[in-house]
Amino acid sequence: MTKGITREQIVTTALDLLNEQGMDALTVRALASRLDVKAPALYWHVRNKQELLDEMATFVMRRVTEALAAIPRGGDWRDDVFAYARVLRSEYLMHRDGARIFSGTRFADPEVVKAKESWLERLTAAGFSLPEADDTLDLVTAFVVGFVIEEQERSPSADTDPARYSLTGRDAWLGEGAELVKAAGHLRDDGDPRFERQLGILLDGLAHRLH
Repeated sequence: MTKGITREQIVTTALDLLNEQGMDALTVRALASRLDVKAPALYWHVRNKQELLDEMATFVMRRVTEALAAIPRGGDWRDDVFAYARVLRSEYLMHRDGARIFSGTRFADPEVVKAKESWLERLTAAGFSLPEADDTLDLVTAFVVGFVIEEQERSPSADTDPARYSLTGRDAWLGEGAELVKAAGHLRDDGDPRFERQLGILLDGLAHRLH
């Protein structure tokens, strides 16, 4: 594979490596070893790890863009934005550390960036000013990225200590004088219910600013 290696091969192999070993193990050296090339051969395509992450995020975001484009316009902007957020979460969860690759990345394909145009159009047509529409998409995206990062970090894996998130152990560790903190910990739910509820709170706040 030393000859004719393509950027697409690099990115898909990087995603495979990410899925198997996580973000911390994703290095240019490890990727070169997986592709059976010397690291300098990769620098013709990606100059450093950040540029590699930019390409990976762009690759995933092309798929996200296709899924978002398939969402029909609803009668209510909240329905559209809920659908937008669900698509983002679903796509990020398809890869281990999937949301982390979007933190600080710069998309390498202008078509991916231009796909935001239709969503700004939807929201401005619903009564948002352009700054409000842009803030809405940015806030919802940031919420989804943060939610999925935490969701994936807390999900059980082969190398996770089963007692790491034990509520009983946490209660004992906290000791006395934190009864509300302990009770709140036991109220915590994960996955879809928590995502839907917290997203709803965010959208309630955005809706309030429109009035």
